[in-house]
Amino acid sequence: MTIVGERIRFLRKNRGLTQEQLGEKVGLPQSYIGGIERGEKNVSLETLERIIYALDVNPEEIFKSGMDKEKLQKDQLIDKITLKLEDRDSTEIKIIHNLVNDVIKAFDSPRKSK
Repeated sequence: MTIVGERIRFLRKNRGLTQEQLGEKVGLPQSYIGGIERGEKNVSLETLERIIYALDVNPEEIFKSGMDKEKLQKDQLIDKITLKLEDRDSTEIKIIHNLVNDVIKAFDSPRKSK
């Protein structure tokens, strides 16, 4: 369960939550959340479901493993970007999408000319 605990910690921190805040959302004490994250506590399916709901993630996000450090950092940044976009309306998201496409084109154009 260490991998699951590490993923829970990663996702919790990305959302700016303390163990205590996640515990409040899930109905568990901070010490239990800490035990889960350290791999010291076994997690029931019911508790895991409550954690997934509290973190607002897809279940597969909890079970990602075997990632190298760079992939983990990329996932962390993508998750942070996604969180920033959640409170935006569709018009703003379309503008951001167009900006991202323009930036990617700018990054890719020097590669093509090499």
